[in-house]
Amino acid sequence: MPYTDGDVQVYYEVHGGGPGVLFVHGSGGHHAAWWQQVVPLQSEYTVITVDLRGFGNTRWEAEHDARAFPGDIIAVLDAVAAAGGPSRAVLVGQSIGAAAALRAALLRPDRAAGVILAHSLGGLSDPQLADLVKADRAAAEQLPVLDRLLTPAFRAARPDMAFLFRQLGTFNTAKMADLRNLNSDGPTVAELNAVPFPLLLLAGEKDSVLSPATVRRAAELLGNARVEVVPGAPHSMYWETPALFNDAVRRFLKEVAG
Repeated sequence: MPYTDGDVQVYYEVHGGGPGVLFVHGSGGHHAAWWQQVVPLQSEYTVITVDLRGFGNTRWEAEHDARAFPGDIIAVLDAVAAAGGPSRAVLVGQSIGAAAALRAALLRPDRAAGVILAHSLGGLSDPQLADLVKADRAAAEQLPVLDRLLTPAFRAARPDMAFLFRQLGTFNTAKMADLRNLNSDGPTVAELNAVPFPLLLLAGEKDSVLSPATVRRAAELLGNARVEVVPGAPHSMYWETPALFNDAVRRFLKEVAG
């Protein structure tokens, strides 16, 4: 099993060949959460998945901090490039993984061909967005956790997939309290408008955690970003509506390659 070198050995996997795309999981996932993305994309792209520290096969120690997540991603990108893989990749961050992916791209833009922020603003810090994000979060907290992530209709139709979704999180040792620093000192609008790589804000029409209206407002502030809202998709779009999620990712990958 491949691990990065260094004080923290970060687990990752590489599948397929071609231009690089690296998926960064959310708080309930790890590398295996992307099984519905790896198989459809690996025939065209080098698909890289990672376990951030405290998730899946990467250990979490008491002294660890979520602010180290971007370094985990950079270590994987460096390891893949050193092994003869792509030197750059589009970073796809889901939920809390988006903040880590965006920060990694800002730290090492030479490794980032682009960034997709899926159901997240990536920690973007702006007073024009703060109240909108706060209102979205307050509304989400009124719902049971699973209702925030998957639609009731999907859970009723696919209880097996809903069960598997819950089971994935049981492999992780990092807790939500451990992730509290992840969005601290987030990038500003000015910082993101100066980046040399393109941005996609990917939202779900039925996202109960971050509303499409908030995502659209963020896109208005970012001159080099575009927004795509997927009809009927929830917060965990990659799981519930994988074909729609994959199509959106594929469109962006083709734009970047072009």
